[in-house]
Amino acid sequence: MTFDAATKMQFLYALRSKGVTDARVLTAMEQVDRAEYVKGTFADRAYEDMPLPIACGQTISQPSVVGLMTQALQINPRDKVLEIGTGSGYQAAILSKLARRVYTVDRYRRLVHAARAAFEANDITNITTFTADGSRGFEEQAPFDRILVTAAAEDPPGPLLAQLRVGGIMVLPVGQSDAVQSLIRVTRSESGFEYDELRAVRFVPLLEGLGQE
Repeated sequence: MTFDAATKMQFLYALRSKGVTDARVLTAMEQVDRAEYVKGTFADRAYEDMPLPIACGQTISQPSVVGLMTQALQINPRDKVLEIGTGSGYQAAILSKLARRVYTVDRYRRLVHAARAAFEANDITNITTFTADGSRGFEEQAPFDRILVTAAAEDPPGPLLAQLRVGGIMVLPVGQSDAVQSLIRVTRSESGFEYDELRAVRFVPLLEGLGQE
């Protein structure tokens, strides 16, 4: 199966039916071939709207959730974005079509290497990928206009809130890893943080420290 015109039409229709309506987000998702980020056993299911397993016990999120999270960020073309949880690299590739610069971090070295190779193969040059403890953010490049977290914490991590620019937006799942989680949007204002609950989701837990792979 290839990401041809007919497949793209079906793919985009599925996204719209789930509430992804932002034209820039849909264009970005049309430009990024999910099959480039799904290897091995599940490669033939790359265009289905479902999460799929990847290495290190992680998952690549279902496209509609990727689209809804990206849409909630309201990214501007000049924004500097931090993503916590590189995973396959698919989400970062979409962010790269919308933002000026993307920094993405994962605790698994193996995933970072694979994602970096995928970005190079697809001539994506505005993503910086590195291995680190994502719960601490990336202070060297802070503050960020937008922060996206693709793993669930019980509460928004303090270091990430601190690294969000005034006027900035962070989107992340919160809740116990074995229970229902909520996707929330945090907007930083001069006076503090505003929280909006978006929808129920299910993500792997946000863990501290580095992974073993």
